[in-house]
Amino acid sequence: MEHQSEMQAAKLLKAQSHIWNHIFNFINSMSLKCAVDLSIPETIYNYGQPMPLSKLIASLQIHPSKSSFIHRLMRILIQSGFFATENVANNELEIGYVLTDSSMLLLKDSPLSVTPFLLAMLDPIFTKPWHQLSTWFRNDDATTFETENGIPFFEFFGREPRLNNLYNDAMASDAKLVCNLLLDDKYKGVFEGLESLVDVGGGTGTLAKAIAKSFPQLECIVFDQPHVVAGFEFEGSENLRYVGGDMFEAIPPSNAIMLKWILHDWNDEEGLKILRKCKEAIMKNGSKGGKVIIIDTVMKDEKQGDDESLQTQLFFDMLMMVLHSGKERNEKEWAKLIFSAGFSNYKITPILGIRSLIEIYPYQLNDTIIMDENIVSESPLIV
Repeated sequence: MEHQSEMQAAKLLKAQSHIWNHIFNFINSMSLKCAVDLSIPETIYNYGQPMPLSKLIASLQIHPSKSSFIHRLMRILIQSGFFATENVANNELEIGYVLTDSSMLLLKDSPLSVTPFLLAMLDPIFTKPWHQLSTWFRNDDATTFETENGIPFFEFFGREPRLNNLYNDAMASDAKLVCNLLLDDKYKGVFEGLESLVDVGGGTGTLAKAIAKSFPQLECIVFDQPHVVAGFEFEGSENLRYVGGDMFEAIPPSNAIMLKWILHDWNDEEGLKILRKCKEAIMKNGSKGGKVIIIDTVMKDEKQGDDESLQTQLFFDMLMMVLHSGKERNEKEWAKLIFSAGFSNYKITPILGIRSLIEIYPYQLNDTIIMDENIVSESPLIV
């Protein structure tokens, strides 16, 4: 009886700890934002070797009364995997801070920096709607963002220049990282043989610029809402131009259409409309061999992938529910959307972390669906 009582007590304490950790998960996020705001990654990087606590404190622009708290901030960020410690040279008794792979991506001047994305997602305009989630479940608003702000996400950002710039910078920083992977010699073949490409929802054109530079023969268009592309008309090149418009109305005719992180913003009905407009644009272009190039998540089930990547996908799925009307889709949901829009086949290549490269074709090239055998089931859903 006493042993059972001890086991029950252990379960209760473990359960309590589990709940506490989730209650306080936001502390990890806000501690990380604080480190970025204080330029701690840059400070350690510029030091060039393991940086002692005393040197770090002396290098930061903080009030002297706060000096004794820096080690506590660093302690939790070490626990989270953003920094590590190593022995200081010529002094085995002293340790210094060093960057990890994750904090290297937080260097503001790095071409692959994710700092703009971090600053956007942790801005109050993005975090406040989460307080309305339970309220949203009880009303008929399209999104929690609309419950908090009274208007839809993209309409709101069209009225607020600061937030529009914040969002565009976040998307541009992600596009730079995607460019680095997508235009690698191993995968850049996805663009070979194309005559023209429209980057729908391309924002400030980070991805399209890189593609246009790598493929000078490829005519590229950055297509986004007029307020997004305003002022960029003169930043094009011989094979790149900016066009404003509404993807739900019409997309400029092209040999290929790119949708990077677009369809997950929208529900199935809206996604269907977008894909049909993509097909119309390819058909109007008139050339054979056209396709839609999608960069988006293909949700894994619990038996696939590691726990961390699955959790990231689930986080993004909830984010789409709160900010937009969209969702992350598994393979069967993608197949249903693709075939319902009138496309004939598709290919999924899982090369972008939690996201995949999805190529979909309006023409039937053969009698089989082109798929990555590690991702797609043997009998894809066709409707």
